This record gives sequence, C-alpha cells and structure tokens, in this order.
Amino acid sequence: MTVTMVFDLETVPDVETGRRLLDQPEGTDAEVVEALLARRAAKTGTPVGASTFLPHHLQRIVAISVVVATQEWVKVWSLGDLESDEAEILLRFFEGIQRYTPTLVSWNGSGFDLPVLHYRSLLRGVTAARYWETGEHDQSFKWNNYLGRYHQRHTDLMDILANYQRAGAPLDEMAIMLGFPGKMGMHGSEVWEKFQQGNLQSIRDYCETDVLNTYLIYLRFQLIRGQKDKKQLQLEEDRLKSYLLGTGKQHLVNFVEEWQKHQ
Repeated sequence: MTVTMVFDLETVPDVETGRRLLDQPEGTDAEVVEALLARRAAKTGTPVGASTFLPHHLQRIVAISVVVATQEWVKVWSLGDLESDEAEILLRFFEGIQRYTPTLVSWNGSGFDLPVLHYRSLLRGVTAARYWETGEHDQSFKWNNYLGRYHQRHTDLMDILANYQRAGAPLDEMAIMLGFPGKMGMHGSEVWEKFQQGNLQSIRDYCETDVLNTYLIYLRFQLIRGQKDKKQLQLEEDRLKSYLLGTGKQHLVNFVEEWQKHQ
C-alpha cells in the first residue's frame, strides 16, 4: 500500500531548557521566554522584540498534525490528544513511519520541522530506526531516504519548488495564490500566546488547516510532475472535501467553505 503522510508542527519555547541555560529557576514562563529572546537578540544583533522566534533546539513541540492519504482513503488529525506530552507525540509520529514507510511531505520541513524533530527526539530518547535508515540495513534507502535533501522519500515542497535556491515562498501566500484557504483562525506567531492561555485545541485545529493547505499544494505538484492528470486531481480534491465535511468538525467544515469561495 502506497502511503503519503503530509505533516506540520506547532512549537512553543522550551522554557525548561531556557531556565537551565539562563540559570534562572525563578520567574514566570513568560519572563524566561523574554530573557531568551533578549539573549538571542544580543547574539544576532537584532533589536529586542524584532523577532519572537527562538532557534530550533529551543522549540518544544506541542502539536503534530498529519494528512495521511492512500488510494482508498484520506484523513487528517493531530497526533495524540490534549493530554499527550511531547514524547508521546513524537513516538506516534515515528511509529507511523516505522509501520508504513510513507512518503513524507512538508512545507519547509528540511529547514524547520525535521531539525526540530531531531533535537526533540534526542531530548526525549525516541527511537526511530526506519526514519534514520540510510542504506545500512535496507539498500533501497541508500539513494532515497528521509534525510537526503534531494531525495523524495521526504518531499519538502517549499525547497523543491524553489529549486533549492533562496526563493522559498510562505505557505500561506502559496495556498492563497492557488485558490486554497491559507491560514485560518490564527497565525504561527500567536501559538505561544494560545498555549499560555491553555488553548491547545485551537493550536491543534490551526495546525490541521495548515497541513491541509500543504496537502492541496502537494496534489497540484503531483499534477505538474505528471503523476496525476486533471481528472485525477479533481477526484482527489472532491474526496478530500467530502471527507472534511463528513467529520462535522467546525474548523474542517470552515476550511471547505473558504476553499469553495475561490473555486
């Protein structure tokens, strides 16, 4: 069975590591993050407050959403549940790879998602033999594995569409350009605020709409590379719409409604 797994992460600052790096056991989480940002600004020479983005190794994963598609079905969901910790979310992600050896698809996965997955797996001690395979035990992975930048077992759409040059486009703008909904409900810069408010469900919903945009761009990519014709593309899109409407989940229904406005 051929399996495609499109994925997206949502992260927040790793406050636990930040406290140790700063030797700052006291203070609120918000104060620790503010100090980490000031530390980064000093290192990079950027004004304090100009960026709220910490380096990859200080990103803690709070959600991984996936679209999994086979010839028979398509489904979108966020791994684990609201009580799942980071280790469990990581474990579920890599168990899917171990079991199905899917084609992984991302938007800027090589630049962000995969390095974060690596660092957090190292921290949480999550084993992922199939993911790290490069041909030592399975020769088919020698020339096509999840780690090679120019391999397609992991297809980073942003990277490949930019021809591996400094021409990468934002997911939101590409989705809107192609008539898809783009970001809905919130923006990535709001994830930390929502997390502090305890609103993890909104983060998971947001992540699911992001990964749906990536999946729709991937279907269009399959068209331009001759892997699907226009009739097949339409069938895949119709199948996805029917599935999303059938879930009855408001954020997924809203996604279809927004999508249909631009058809």
